[in-house]
Amino acid sequence: MFVPEYNKPETAGVHMGFDNTVSVYHIVGEEDTFEVAAQAVFALLKDAQERFPGWSRIFFLDIAGHEGEAGGFSPDFYEFQQEFLFSVVAPFVSAFETPLTGGLVNPDSQRNDLPDRLNIGGDVRPNSGTVVPDVSSEG
Repeated sequence: MFVPEYNKPETAGVHMGFDNTVSVYHIVGEEDTFEVAAQAVFALLKDAQERFPGWSRIFFLDIAGHEGEAGGFSPDFYEFQQEFLFSVVAPFVSAFETPLTGGLVNPDSQRNDLPDRLNIGGDVRPNSGTVVPDVSSEG
């Protein structure tokens, strides 16, 4: 299978590519919360769609700080890369690259019908914010 290679921009923001693609690059700051980072990413996606309607979007993410035991990240930013990006961001991009996953291509067609705003509710899962080890099947 052919996997295209995209080049991350040198600066954060929305950048027009030479091949009718749009690079969307966000850097999570050390002081950013999950909610702040999520709203910033969503705003970049909205900006990219408004400026370049329907163009293929390639999303790049870097994270400063937020180290921890969950794949090398704090629980919030592990979840940000594993859950939020896959469920909220991925449908609206053609490909993305994160520190946790590396580069991935969306197997489905990119959606361009971004909602007007992003609403983030409180997490009601019982283990929210904690790293839960896998349960061993060995007896």
